[in-house]
Amino acid sequence: MESSSSTHKEAAVADYDYDLFVIGAGSGGVRAARLAAMSGARVAVAEEHRVGGTCVIRGCVPKKFMVYASEYSKSFETARGYGWNLGETSFDWPKFLMAKDDEIARLSGIYVKNLQNAGAELVHGKARLKDRHTVEVDGCGVRTAAKILIATGGRPWMPADVPGIEHAISSNEAFHLTELPKRIVIAGGGYIAAEFACIFNGLGVDTTLVHRGPNILRGFDDDVRSFVTEEMEKRGLKIRLGSRIANIEKTASGLASTCADNHVLESDVVMFALGREPYTEGLGLEAAGVEIGENGAVKVDEFSRSSVDNIWAVGDVTDRINLTPVAIREGAAFAQTEFFDNPTSFDHDMVASAVFTQPQIGVVGLSEAEARRKHGKVDIYLSKFRPMKETFYGGQQRALIKLVVEQGSERILGCHVVAPDGPEIVQMAAIALKMGVTKPQWDATCAVHPTLAEELVTMREKYAAPALGQVA
Repeated sequence: MESSSSTHKEAAVADYDYDLFVIGAGSGGVRAARLAAMSGARVAVAEEHRVGGTCVIRGCVPKKFMVYASEYSKSFETARGYGWNLGETSFDWPKFLMAKDDEIARLSGIYVKNLQNAGAELVHGKARLKDRHTVEVDGCGVRTAAKILIATGGRPWMPADVPGIEHAISSNEAFHLTELPKRIVIAGGGYIAAEFACIFNGLGVDTTLVHRGPNILRGFDDDVRSFVTEEMEKRGLKIRLGSRIANIEKTASGLASTCADNHVLESDVVMFALGREPYTEGLGLEAAGVEIGENGAVKVDEFSRSSVDNIWAVGDVTDRINLTPVAIREGAAFAQTEFFDNPTSFDHDMVASAVFTQPQIGVVGLSEAEARRKHGKVDIYLSKFRPMKETFYGGQQRALIKLVVEQGSERILGCHVVAPDGPEIVQMAAIALKMGVTKPQWDATCAVHPTLAEELVTMREKYAAPALGQVA
C-alpha cells in the first residue's frame, strides 16, 4: 500500500507541465534530458540556438575539422620527405566551409532525433525562470516543471574597454569567415587562442598571437608551455608575449591593432580569445533565488544541485571543469540520481584533457608545480626527442613526454605528452592514472616498438633540471 507522503509527492509532481525542464540543448543538457525521458519522466528541453551546443555547433567538433585541414600543410612536407612528388598544393576555404557546415547540420540533426526518440519535447526559444518552478520561453509561452536543469554552457568573453573592439571577432565567428584572411592577429594565450593560431598558421595565414602573460597556456605544466611555444614558432607562427592589444582601427588595407607598447600589427582579421564566461545572463536566476558566483557561474554541490533544491546545473555554466565529456558525465549523474534512484556524483579528479595545437598536447593529472605544492617532493621523468617519422627525412618537429611521480609512494601524479596524436595516447594513460598506477607498475609494461608512445614506459632516469643559464 502506498504511503500518504508518496501519494502526495506524485500528486504534487502531476501539478506541473513537466517532471524536468532543461534549459540548454548542448552535450550536458541533452544527455540529462534523454536519460530522464527514458525513465518515463515528462521532459522538455529549450534551446535558443541550434541543438548541439558549443561543442557540436561552434566548438570542439568544427574546430577539430579545422585542425585536420590545417595539419595537411605539414603532412605534404613530410610526404615529400618520404619521396612523394605532390606538385603544387592549394586550399579551398569555401569548399571546406560547405563540407564542415553539412557535417555540423547532420550531427545537430542526430541530437534532435535522439531527444525525440527518447520522448523529450524540444522547445525552440530563449528560456528564463520566472520562479523556481516556472519557465517562460520566447514565442512559446510559460511552462512549469517539478525540476529544472540549467545547461546553457559558456560564451566568449570580449573586453568592452578596448577601443575598436567592434572590429574584432570571437571564436564563434571564426568558424564562418566568408574568406580565409591573408593575415590574422589573435589576442589571448589560452587553449582556444593557441589552437586557432595553429589552425590559421597551418592554412597558410600570416598569424600573430599576442598574449599579455610571460608564456601561453597558463595552468599547464611549465615544460609543456615553453616547449609548445618553441615548436609553434618553428612553424612560422609569430608569438608576442608580455603584450596586449590596446586599440583597433579600421584602415584602407584592413585593421591596425596597436599594442600597449605602441607596436602596430596590420591584419585582415583580429580575433579575441581571452576566455569564456558562464552563460547565465538573462536566465532569470535571481527571480528563482539561484545563487551565482562572481563570474556568473551557477554554484552547485557535488550532485550539481544549486542553492534552490529543485534546480540543478551542469557543464560550463557551473565553471568546474569546462570540457564536453565532463558536462556529459555530470548530466548523466544528475539523471541517475534524480530519475533512476541511483545517487551518483561525477568525480572531477584525474580528468584528461587535450589541446589541439601543432604539436598536440595530451594531459592527465598534475603539472610539476601543482604536484610539488600538493604532495611535496616529486621525481620528474622527462624526454624531448625527434620522433622516428621526423628523423627519416630531416624533419625538425620534436615531441615531449613527461611524468610527475610522488616520492615515497611512487604514484604517478601527472602524465604530459606533446606530440602528434598526443591526446590519443593520453586517453589510455588516463585509465592507469585514475586507478592510481605507480611508476614500477608503469615500467612493468612492455613497450610497443617502434612507436612514439613507447617512450612513456622506457624512461628510467630521473630528470634533473639544468642550472640557471644552461640549456636543457
